[in-house]
Amino acid sequence: MLADMGADVIKIESAEGETMRTRPPMRNGCSTAFGQLNVGKKSVVLDLKSRDGVEAVRRLVAAADILVENFRPGVMQRLGLDYAALSALNPRLIYCSISGYGQTGPSAELPAYAPVIHAASGYDMAHLAYQPGRERPDYCGIYHADVVTGTYAFGAIASALYQRERTGRGQHVDCSMLESMLSLTLNEIQWSQFAVAQPSRPTFGPAACRDGYVMIAIASEKTFQNLMTVIGHPEWVDDARFAKYSDRRANWGALMDGVEAWSGRLSVAECLEALNAGGVPSSAYRSVAEALADPQIAHRGALADVADAAGSFRVVNLPFRMSEAKVAAGPRAASLGEHTAEVLAEAGASDRGKR
Repeated sequence: MLADMGADVIKIESAEGETMRTRPPMRNGCSTAFGQLNVGKKSVVLDLKSRDGVEAVRRLVAAADILVENFRPGVMQRLGLDYAALSALNPRLIYCSISGYGQTGPSAELPAYAPVIHAASGYDMAHLAYQPGRERPDYCGIYHADVVTGTYAFGAIASALYQRERTGRGQHVDCSMLESMLSLTLNEIQWSQFAVAQPSRPTFGPAACRDGYVMIAIASEKTFQNLMTVIGHPEWVDDARFAKYSDRRANWGALMDGVEAWSGRLSVAECLEALNAGGVPSSAYRSVAEALADPQIAHRGALADVADAAGSFRVVNLPFRMSEAKVAAGPRAASLGEHTAEVLAEAGASDRGKR
């Protein structure tokens, strides 16, 4: 995200490279999954277990604005690269640590990956509660915790940069994956503190059509009223079972059965045409490939053509545009160690630290 905003980002890796470099799709030894996350960054290989490698980092830090690290708490201190050591070299340094549970506390040194944090945060069980008849938590294939925590880190770093403009000093930013995932369970955090009657059926879910499913979001009184008109039951607006939000929660199954009695007679396309005409938020359940083919994505310029040593591929740009700044993915994903000599020379450091 910082690279896409124009920052000069240096990624430090070991001589073996990070594991994402082997993540498919692979083309001639290059991973587009790695490229999507690292396009626009420079690649420097250093051995942080060597004195020369540590010294190279210290030279880079002396002129840097930001350092981001996601080792387990304590590792950077053992390397002599913790915030206390590096801020002494550069008091303006913004040092961001991303970890599973935060830098201190009884869980701080536990190993953590996104699926572990999904389970530890209550997120997986909260999600399961919306799946009628299910008892076993879902398998995890989409790593929300990594993305959400990185995004919070981006916002915190931007705020720290703004504060530094006023104070002249950097600071340590401590981002916790556990707390980032907790922030997604908005309703559940409150339900865990107070007694709340759970809905008899999930509030948002698929409505069956002849040839697939649509998502219908009944998120306001106006939406509810519009939907009742679309499905041919305007009288249900005043029906005692559905008239108030609390009534709809208690009778959600009956309401959705009525909706599906209407949608089940239609194709997905026919259903969406009626819902859109009636002002009801809705969508077909699409694959990612179908979503990327949406004309809205092309209109927004949401995809960028980039390259690596194996050729070109497409990545998603940041999901916002700015009137006074360029926001776009960099043109290229670097090969492992491609910029080592250049970056270390600029910093006045030896390249012996890469070995």
